[in-house]
Amino acid sequence: MSILRYDVPASFVVFLVSVPLSLGVAAASGAPLISGLIAAVVGGVVAGALGGSPFQVTGAGTGLPIVVAGLIDQFGWPATAAITAAAGVVQILFGMTRLGRLALSLSPAIVHGMLAGIGLSIVIGQLHVLLGGTADGDVLVNIGLLPRQLANPVWGAVLVGGLAVVTMLLWPKVPKGNIIPAPLMAVATATAAAALVTVPTVHLPAFQGLALPQMPSGGALPIALAVFTVALVASMESLLAAVAVDRMHNGPRTDLNRELIGQGAANIVSGTLGGFPVSGGITRSSTNVAAGAKTRASVILQGLWVALFVLLLSHVLELIPLAALAGVLVVVGARLIRIGHLKNLKLHGELVVYLVTIGGVVTLGLLEGVALGLATAMTRALYRLAHTSVEVEQRPEGWRVDVRGSLVFLGVGRLVRELREIPLGERVTLLLHIDFMDHAAFEAIDDWRIGYEDRGGQVTVDEVHDTFYSRARKGEPGHRKTIPTRWVGRWTDWERTSVVPEPREPVLDGALEFERMSAPLVRPFLKELADKGQAPEQLFITCADSRVLPNLITSTGPGDQFCVRNIGNLVPVHYESESVGAAIEFAVDVLAIPTVVVCGHSHCGAMKALLSGSTEPGSRLHSWLRNARSSLSRVDGTNDVERLAVANVVQQLDNLRTYPSVKKAEQAGRLNLVGMYFDLAEARVYLVDPNTCELKRLEEDAVPT
Repeated sequence: MSILRYDVPASFVVFLVSVPLSLGVAAASGAPLISGLIAAVVGGVVAGALGGSPFQVTGAGTGLPIVVAGLIDQFGWPATAAITAAAGVVQILFGMTRLGRLALSLSPAIVHGMLAGIGLSIVIGQLHVLLGGTADGDVLVNIGLLPRQLANPVWGAVLVGGLAVVTMLLWPKVPKGNIIPAPLMAVATATAAAALVTVPTVHLPAFQGLALPQMPSGGALPIALAVFTVALVASMESLLAAVAVDRMHNGPRTDLNRELIGQGAANIVSGTLGGFPVSGGITRSSTNVAAGAKTRASVILQGLWVALFVLLLSHVLELIPLAALAGVLVVVGARLIRIGHLKNLKLHGELVVYLVTIGGVVTLGLLEGVALGLATAMTRALYRLAHTSVEVEQRPEGWRVDVRGSLVFLGVGRLVRELREIPLGERVTLLLHIDFMDHAAFEAIDDWRIGYEDRGGQVTVDEVHDTFYSRARKGEPGHRKTIPTRWVGRWTDWERTSVVPEPREPVLDGALEFERMSAPLVRPFLKELADKGQAPEQLFITCADSRVLPNLITSTGPGDQFCVRNIGNLVPVHYESESVGAAIEFAVDVLAIPTVVVCGHSHCGAMKALLSGSTEPGSRLHSWLRNARSSLSRVDGTNDVERLAVANVVQQLDNLRTYPSVKKAEQAGRLNLVGMYFDLAEARVYLVDPNTCELKRLEEDAVPT
């Protein structure tokens, strides 16, 4: 029932898109037009049945015309068909050796550059056809001849092709226009217009006249290169399209290795029958998903519809003008050049790789262009690995050397040269802001440090992000990064891992450490907060216990949290405490904070003192803990400190509601009160249910709103 309701209608829609695309791709490469339709049939049935993507539609590869055109010029069409079949074998080997995901590890700049280069080559070639001429298999030749073609257009072809382009661009914007696919509408409109002019049309030779594959003549290396090129391009296009299609639906994800095997099997069959090389296509596949397909039956059925159409209605196809197909291909090729990628690539420093790949594909060929892009990407990666920033500065307290980047043998020479320029007998602080250090770098730094200190100098090696150097000195360099203890541990722990000439004073040196390490990183952000004022998202009331770090356990930073800390995370009822009351009213009335959190914790000394009654009567601590006696009454008859700590959170939430501003804001829906509990031993935060005094894991229950 699902097939009849969803997949059959979807298969008809895809069939209507597949026919003009198949013809256009074959025409763009100079291959027999019937080969594109054979590819559509074989791709739909074989790849649809065997592939790893249930929704990807396979047909004549839109990224392959420029490759196939070159192969036809070099080997002829029958040999190109044999190369296609051999490429299918290579694709099956790719899948069996589980190289599917490896192909996707290529830099996105290379992949997008490859697609853009293919698209640009298609556009340049098909512009000749659209202008009434013929396209050459060499892109550079097409570029050279384009000015002459522009100066001498065949206006009938321009009219027909231009109408196809305009229809492709505007038809998707027509209300409910998606009922008829844009490529079909473009071809139909242009074909109707061709009745007014004389232009070349599609010619389909009889099936019995189709050239069967023949063994290519030439050296083994050119043939192997041709086979590998077809296999690589078809595989990359299929895998990229499959991943893109996966983002369009909620069904099963693509098995990339199985998809390669299915694509390979389809290319073997297509090449054997004299068909065009096949690959998965985003245009056909996205149409399939948008049309409501639910299973792979739609993919297989559309291939069968193409076969029936060719067998029964081939005379209809011969009415289609070549300029109409060129117009469709110009738009398809242009869409492979996605300008939106340029901004992201520029931001990530990958624009050069992208442009080199495009230039290589257009001027040299697809495989050569990808190789150039890969070489450029590897060169940039090597440069980044070798490039280490070294800044040497003389300060009143001594010399400071900041080293940033990855410190490996390639960049050691510059660092050592800079270090040797520092005068002898000085105090030097070497700050390592690095994400990796190899053994050669460690030895170079350590040798310099030892030599410098032997000559009367003083060297402090301080590491910001990791402890590569100190671990290497202890003979434990390790192969993985560690968590820097200066951010989440005790200062004394960090002091033991640092290489310093003398003991430190924890409190003062902690502030100095902030000024040296953290302040430069957060200064721009803090300045912005200072200029704009604060707008925190929560009032966080918690205990003064030194083991509870509010910003750490809530992953908040400067400006996020308005915090009140006291013994026992207590909220005295209204008018009982001016300090706590003033903070609450300021947060709710002035800052308009939307959430107030009361956070208790395990192993709480205040709760232990309250339960045991160990505070001295008359002391300020004894007087303060009287604000928690209502919490004690909630657990009357128990000596469970942790249960009391949880009940205390619920009681303080009740106390909060005695404040008129809190009560008013909560009733108006502007304020949310939340109870939390931090287990020190587990390092886990729980929500506190105010009705049952039970703890709930965060993943089980979102913060109530």
